[in-house]
Amino acid sequence: MRAAPTILHLDMDAFFAAAEQAAKPSLRGKPVVVGGLGPRGVVATASYEARRFGVHSAMPMGQARRLAPNAAYLVPRFAFYRSISEQVMELLGRLSPLVEPLSLDEAFVDLEAGGLADDGASARGVGERLRADILATTGLTGSVGLAGSKMIAKIASEEAKPDGLVLIEPGTERELLGPRSVRILPGVGPATGEHLRRAGMTTVSDLAEAGEDELVRLLGRAHGASLHRMAQGYDDRPVVAERDAKSVSVEDTFDVDLHDRVRIRTEVERLAERCVARLRASGHSGRTIVLKVRRYDFSTLTRSETLRGPTDDPVVVREAAGRLLEAVDTTGGVRLLGVGVSGLADYTQEDLFAQAEAEAEGERERVGASVAASASASGAVTGGSGSTSAAAGGAVPDESAAGGAAVERRWAPGHDVRHAVHGAGWVQGSGVGRVTVRFEEPWSAPGRVRTFSVDDPELEPSEPLPLVRGECRAGA
Repeated sequence: MRAAPTILHLDMDAFFAAAEQAAKPSLRGKPVVVGGLGPRGVVATASYEARRFGVHSAMPMGQARRLAPNAAYLVPRFAFYRSISEQVMELLGRLSPLVEPLSLDEAFVDLEAGGLADDGASARGVGERLRADILATTGLTGSVGLAGSKMIAKIASEEAKPDGLVLIEPGTERELLGPRSVRILPGVGPATGEHLRRAGMTTVSDLAEAGEDELVRLLGRAHGASLHRMAQGYDDRPVVAERDAKSVSVEDTFDVDLHDRVRIRTEVERLAERCVARLRASGHSGRTIVLKVRRYDFSTLTRSETLRGPTDDPVVVREAAGRLLEAVDTTGGVRLLGVGVSGLADYTQEDLFAQAEAEAEGERERVGASVAASASASGAVTGGSGSTSAAAGGAVPDESAAGGAAVERRWAPGHDVRHAVHGAGWVQGSGVGRVTVRFEEPWSAPGRVRTFSVDDPELEPSEPLPLVRGECRAGA
């Protein structure tokens, strides 16, 4: 525990939704919900305007639509959010060598390690400058918490929302936490909270007064002892700059259960390709391939295969995932598929003979199944947190079951497009062969809406525009 509030926690405000509002002038000040739009989709982020209707993260999208029927519902653009996150993390890196990202929009910073703060006044000054720099660089707002520990800094940033800064002086932790609900402490979810409530403990002060022995009896040695320390405001966890990744994985949830084995195999191969791309981007290889299958009845099966050496070869991962799929019964339908790689290493030591054999076998299977695969490949839109449903620009080719010929492009709501005549815009919606586009830029006034045929040759997917005009790329 520190004597000065030199641990900073930054949390961007309603990040995904705020980024969409910044990119789309017509949505500013209006309810915006970002997430999977299919019947099984969930809310990733809701703007503050949407939260007034009761919409919140992880809520089923169907429920969100009932609560806020007039909100704008958009498909996530994760590459766009990641680019903004990189700008924010770069600003944090200028403050200290110890930056611990928790997600795209959240991180801890050790200001003491950066030599920029050693007391409350200097820490507050750093926090205010950071908020101003984030706004100038990205056009978005973030909330900052400052304290002597990570737990209290995170609580402070939550109190600062939206667009504020809260500093909690060391030594006041117990007074701050005492009257609060036990749910404010890390690791106390709904189940643990209910267990504690039945034992007569609803506030943090109740936990502190109960004593460590009682909490250990209720929750076990590790959890009980940890919770007792936190209830007293004690948290000595350091800010860790690098976290060793244990696995890399991707998964998709499908709007309609998949029954066709060829289609299921195609989806597994596609997921394997995405997984390897993420694996390579992290600079790792791995030796254990994992397949996850959630069936129609919500039962989830996990199968794995360990290779003789770590790999980042897409052919090896794809074929291993395919072999694992052969051992899974998909009768009745599949609602979710996932492919992961664990046992990570920072080098590749592939068994060349095994790889060559896998490539040869894969080529034989691809040649034998090429007609069936092309006939069944679909571009189905997927829902659910963590899955993307379209290419970066928003157009998804729809394949004809008759022979794989593209008959229509589908456009994901919220994704960027460019028209040869009207310029940059974004998809408001599409259906019955038409797509509606609003033409506007982040720095323009709310734009006009026009409707086109989905296969209009003058309408193309586009890269997102920067949120701050001074950073506009040449030719954008």
